[in-house]
Amino acid sequence: MKAKIKIKVKGNLDESWTEWFEGMEINNDGEYAILSGYKKDDAYVHGILNKIRDLNLELISVIAYDQEQGSGNQ
Repeated sequence: MKAKIKIKVKGNLDESWTEWFEGMEINNDGEYAILSGYKKDDAYVHGILNKIRDLNLELISVIAYDQEQGSGNQ
C-alpha cells in the first residue's frame, strides 16, 4: 500500500512549480499552497522539505497517511 503525503505552505505557488517539486500536485487554498503526492521514501520527503526551505516558504504542516485512511488531519 502506498502512503500519500500532503505538505501545506504559506503562500501560493503556480502549477509550473510541479517539476521543481518532483511531480507533486500543487493546489492553492486561500493563502496556502498544498503539495500532495505519493511518498516514495523518506529521502524524497526530505528533498521536498529542503526545497521548501531553500525557497524560504513558511512550512505549515506535513501529513503522511495510507490511502485507505483518507486525507488525514491538518
